[in-house]
This record gives sequence, structure tokens and C-alpha cells, in this order.
Amino acid sequence: MDIHASKLRFIHFVGIKGVAMTALAIYCKEKRMTVTGSDVEEDFPTKESLEKNGIVPYKGFSADHLNLVNKPDLVVFTGAHGGCDNIEAVTAKRLGIEIMPHGRALGFFMDGSVQVSVAGSHGKTTTSAMIATIFSNSHKDPSYAIGCGDIRGLGYAGHFGKGREFIAEADEYVTDPTHDPTPRFLWQRPHVLVVTNIDYDHPDVYKSLDQVKNAFISLKDQEEGIAVTIVNADDPNSSLLLHGKEILTYGFSGSSDFRITNVTYQQGKTIFEGSLRGMAIEPFALRVPGKHNVLNAAAAICACYSLGISWEDILHGISLFEGTKRRFELIGESANVTVFDDYAHHPREIEATLEGIRLWYPHTRIITIFQPHTFSRTKALFSQFGTCFTKSDIVCIADIYASAREQENLGVTSKILVEEISKHQKDVYYVKDLGGTITFLKKHKKEGDIILCMGAGDIYGWGNRIVQELRVRS
Repeated sequence: MDIHASKLRFIHFVGIKGVAMTALAIYCKEKRMTVTGSDVEEDFPTKESLEKNGIVPYKGFSADHLNLVNKPDLVVFTGAHGGCDNIEAVTAKRLGIEIMPHGRALGFFMDGSVQVSVAGSHGKTTTSAMIATIFSNSHKDPSYAIGCGDIRGLGYAGHFGKGREFIAEADEYVTDPTHDPTPRFLWQRPHVLVVTNIDYDHPDVYKSLDQVKNAFISLKDQEEGIAVTIVNADDPNSSLLLHGKEILTYGFSGSSDFRITNVTYQQGKTIFEGSLRGMAIEPFALRVPGKHNVLNAAAAICACYSLGISWEDILHGISLFEGTKRRFELIGESANVTVFDDYAHHPREIEATLEGIRLWYPHTRIITIFQPHTFSRTKALFSQFGTCFTKSDIVCIADIYASAREQENLGVTSKILVEEISKHQKDVYYVKDLGGTITFLKKHKKEGDIILCMGAGDIYGWGNRIVQELRVRS
């Protein structure tokens, strides 16, 4: 890119409502840039964050958004809306305006900072947010860009700080599915690389687990500076990263550098102990459920320790973390039931989330409303989807939410998925959509139930409607 980040004054984001785009847009806004953006009319989990930052997206995509007297210095686009073929990206290029995909833009803004890159097939959003929370409560004022609507207890998911660190998710998905297969995280050059796990996902762009592993190896090869790699010792797929200048492992395994011990769960709180290479540390308190979040916290703890944060500040900071939007987010209570929303959409994430909720609520009936995300993922992981809901008492499956890039259903439907899940547990139902879900809940809900809306599609808006409908018409 010809222009230096310090010279940018006006940036336009094409597809600004996406969580990663919003986080970077808010970072730029706090950096005193003029920020505009465009997107589809549909509401996103980022709506409130954008509004509070005075960013009102244009509706839809049009060349007119770029044909302005004052033109942007940079246009950032996302693969979700046609990538560089989007009319606004095409127009910007014709007008001589620099264009850049989001993954590259994030790496561009991280350049010159101590880059704390959090990668992993699962858990990177929560782990990144934990690190940002600890740092921010340790008077360090880091910059960060994290793919969630907001960070509870901290604020917006994007921030321009005065500190030297820049904390960001490192996403393994490709830069632009139509034109650039470069994994998005390869635009970063980590000083501290956190890898929560490696799993097979994104079957639309990765044909095998080995391809995913190779992408992570390439990311590790790009480490700079202190080059600390923090690896989950409990994840066999991550063992290929156990080499280099400085390795710090974490997990329940006895071989871990930071070993987790004595985990206890109670409603609203998770307590665990840890020791670093034999040195015992005071118990850590979490406000989020599940073994997977204990592992996420251990990763965050190791990252903060490697960057010189004191144990006192780490203990205090992790206790203040309240979760992120769309990760076991409390939506409301209605008709004596409690409604939560969660982003989990991969079988491993679903299983971990439900296990965590069950540990907090061992005697409560759980009703899970799941909206599968993409035909390609549903087909590739079909058998795993069949067995990942066992901690839920009742499972309701909505229609598959397709990617804009998918042209056919690949032979999978939600009705077929219901049949597969029914082989492993009873009380599994096809509900089709929000209307069918509400009809089902009115008939089957009981006092004290937990209702969990889960998925990466438009199901994030269902929780509020369920609360309203059950309150008014139950």
C-alpha cells in the first residue's frame, strides 16, 4: 500500500455491520478518522455499537456511496458481499482509491505494534476479549479489534489505545473467497501467538484438516520480536507448533507449563487453580461457564504473563471478564423461563457450550434452538452434529442458514439432520423458522426452563422475539 496508516483521514467500510468490520471501524473512529460504511438493511449484533459511535451505514451497496466530493483514502471490503467484485470496491478502484480486504487491513493497522494474535478454530473471540480485559484493567491501554458485538465489562470490541500492544483475533478463513485464498491471519506478524486449538472447519475453502494445519504452521513461521507461542497442550492437533524460540503450553495435562487444577462450578461462577512450571498461583475466578472457558482463560493468562503483566493484575482482570455478545449472552426472562443466545455453530463448540451450561445448571431443563450455518459445514460435519447435543434435554432444529456463496443444498437439509440427531437422543424436533420455534415453545416450555438460541446465522435476533412472545401470549 502506498499510503501510511498515520496519513489516513477517511475510511469507508463495505459490509460494515459484520463483527470484525465493526471492531476495526470503531478502532479507526477512535483514531480520529472519518468513518463511513454500507451494508444490507438487516439488523446485526453490531447495531448498537455503530449507533453509539455515530456511524450510520448506507443502506445497500451503490457506486454513489463513493462518488463524493470528499472521497475516502481507503475502502475496506469483506468477502461476505462479493469481495472485491462489490460495486463499491469496483468503483473505488476505478476512482483511484486504495481498496483492501478486511484481513489485510487489520494486519496493516497492527503493523508497528506488539502484535498479540489469537488464533484457533474455537475460542479465539473469548480469549482475545479476556486478554483485552486484563490489559485494560492493568493500566496498559492496548489497541484491540475483536469479532464480537461488544465485550461485557469492557465496552466496544474495537479500541485505539495509547499502549504498544495490539490484540486481535487471527482468523484462518480466506482473505477473499472469490479472488484471494490467503488465510486472513497471514496478514499479521505476531510477537505473541496464542493458538487455542486446531480443528477442521470452513469446508468451503479447506479440503482437509491437513490444509488447516498447514495454515497455522505458516502463521507461526511469521512470528517476529519476542516470538512467544502459546499452545493448548490438551489439543493433539496443535502439537505441530511445539517448536521455536519460546513456547508456553497450558492445559489440564500434567506436561503443561501452566497446568489447570481443581476446577469447581456453581451457578454464575467458575473457580480454578493453576501452577506455572510448578509455582502455585492463587485461585482464578471466572464469570463464564465451562471447561472450554477455563482453557480460554488459561491461554489469556499465559499471554498476559508473557508480556509482563503481574499476577495480581491478571487475577484481578480475569475476574472482571463477563463474556462477550453472542457467547452465552443472557437475553431475558419471560414466563418463568430464561433465554440465552450463543454463536456456537461447529459441533465441537456446541458440545463445549452445552457442557458448560450443564455444569452451571445441573438440574435445569435445557431447550436448544439450533440454526445450522451453511450447507457445506452441515454436510462435512454431519455425523458430528448428530452427537453434539446430548447435554440438551430438548433440541429444535431450524432450517439451514446458507452462505450467500452457496448455490445448492449439497443434499443436506435440517429434516435429515433431525433424523441423524434422533439416533442418539430423544426429543429432537424440526421447527423450520422463528414462527415454528415460538409455536413449539408455547406448547412445550415449562417453568424454570433454559432456552438457548444457537447458531451463526440470523438466529441472533430470535431471543428477543421469544422473550416478547412468551411474555405477551403465553
